[in-house]
Amino acid sequence: MSTAFTASTVGSTAVAASATELSKIYGQGETQVVALDRVTIGFRRAEFTAIMGPSGSGKSTLMHCVAGLDTFSSGSARIGDIELGRLRDSQLTQLRRDKIGFIFQAFNLLPILTAAENSTLPMDIAGRRPDREWLDRVIEMVGLRDRLDHRPTQLSGGQQQRVAVARALASCPEIVFADEPTGNLDSRSGAEVLGFLRNSVRELGQTVVMVTHDPVAAAYADRVVFLADGRFVDEMVQPTADGVLDRMKEFDARVRVS
Repeated sequence: MSTAFTASTVGSTAVAASATELSKIYGQGETQVVALDRVTIGFRRAEFTAIMGPSGSGKSTLMHCVAGLDTFSSGSARIGDIELGRLRDSQLTQLRRDKIGFIFQAFNLLPILTAAENSTLPMDIAGRRPDREWLDRVIEMVGLRDRLDHRPTQLSGGQQQRVAVARALASCPEIVFADEPTGNLDSRSGAEVLGFLRNSVRELGQTVVMVTHDPVAAAYADRVVFLADGRFVDEMVQPTADGVLDRMKEFDARVRVS
């Protein structure tokens, strides 16, 4: 196993989020389903990590638990040095608002707001003023300068996801979680959004964790971690689309043999 997943590394200041012996179990007895089985993993600061695995492998469950969107059965999940399992619901809400950015397959934009207003909505709700210089850099990076006054219905799907990326980055969060962010986009728009996420790491020092089933999307990441049957099973550094696809084929072959 890579040293990226040792306990000492998970506890280091270089890690933006982590899971230690994290388990998520649904149901009881014969109906019990183990979605996560004692997963230990760290997501480094200023790095782009993709999470991959077969359907039902636990990749979205892992992201949701580490992001504070779902509870877990045992183990530990942290954002920085904050243990999520010790927080009340109100504290989790504040943590997600202040320290985490989210991008989902559905754009989740408010139709009555402009692109500019959607981009700063979480901060507006929190009563915080955006850092104008940082926000300008984000707007410039995702190419929204001439679309700020447009509402979602006046934007293409790719442009709407650009707004969602800007919203996730606008508050300068400690980490951005993206769940299949290109799932509703054509290949060109998807490549643009992935490029923006890649640039946010390279140019802005952002931390990005993305769940995807697409080897081409995973190739934009610095590292790919693979789950199977709720467990961490492998990782790939500096991935290529062909390399990721070959690794996924190996997992599929193992499943057929077993």
